[in-house]
Amino acid sequence: MRARTPLALLGAVLIVLIGPPLLTSGSGTDTGTSIPGLQFMVPNTPGGGYDITARTAAKSIEDAGLNHNVEVFNLPGAGGTVGLSRVVNEHGNGKLAMSMGLGVVGAVHTNHSPSGLGDTTPIARLTEEPDIVVVAKDSKYKTFDQLLADWKKNPRKMPVGGGSSAGGPDHLAPMLMAKAAGITPKSVNYVPFDGGGELLASVLGGKVAFGVSGVGEYLDQIKSGELRLLAVTGPKRVKGFDAPTLKEAGVNTEFTNWRGIVAPPGLTDVERKKLTGLFTELHRSQQWKDALKRNGWTDAFLTGDRFGRFLDAQDRRVDTVLKELGL
Repeated sequence: MRARTPLALLGAVLIVLIGPPLLTSGSGTDTGTSIPGLQFMVPNTPGGGYDITARTAAKSIEDAGLNHNVEVFNLPGAGGTVGLSRVVNEHGNGKLAMSMGLGVVGAVHTNHSPSGLGDTTPIARLTEEPDIVVVAKDSKYKTFDQLLADWKKNPRKMPVGGGSSAGGPDHLAPMLMAKAAGITPKSVNYVPFDGGGELLASVLGGKVAFGVSGVGEYLDQIKSGELRLLAVTGPKRVKGFDAPTLKEAGVNTEFTNWRGIVAPPGLTDVERKKLTGLFTELHRSQQWKDALKRNGWTDAFLTGDRFGRFLDAQDRRVDTVLKELGL
């Protein structure tokens, strides 16, 4: 056997040293999206919109090979402001992100939270979806017109359940709906729950006359027949279901909710770009496109400073609407 020359040996060493990093491990290192120890916080209970969004995003990230072992945990309380305070206190933690949306914007106002979304690092707005009006399968209401007729007669005796505290989307939607239907918003008997998961049991048990929540939270229960879909608050019907929009039902208003991701304050530019890059790659992935379609979500992707300006505008809007409604 011929002895190897020093040059051949050097070549072999270089192949060993250079070769492994060129291999795609599926850990996100090849796209620059890998954040070891990444955690997604959900500021309400399991089964709600923030929870479904976070868990869907985590699974899509892993399935697309953008990162591994993304931990999702729940920290409910005070309409999401308990979680918000935790995020703000995690100053400089580039491995923590919080799933949130319009509900947290409203809860900051109604709970007089010392921390606001302006104290966080905006990462990305992900989705938009309409709210829906639902009743249990054994409810006497077969149509939205029937429900609206009784609601107008005596709104105080018809509790409305929503998966957000006052000022959140599931609160604002029925209030705007009431106003457009000629019902005084202050007379609406709104019962808040900490997420759609908690609300579901009360709708199914008949403890509220009807529920208002995001379409993605209850699609499975509607398809299985446990819930009856009566109306949609957005500009379009939910595909595959014979339920009118509010405008089609004669109630001249529209309402849509959105969800996104924020991170703690004090991140370095590298940490901020890493998180924003991860969600940008998620948005481009087929796994996320499939998730949007499966959950009935509309793509509403917005990142960084543009998302920050959107959050500021939403804060002002919620404050104005609450004052206009006398709430």
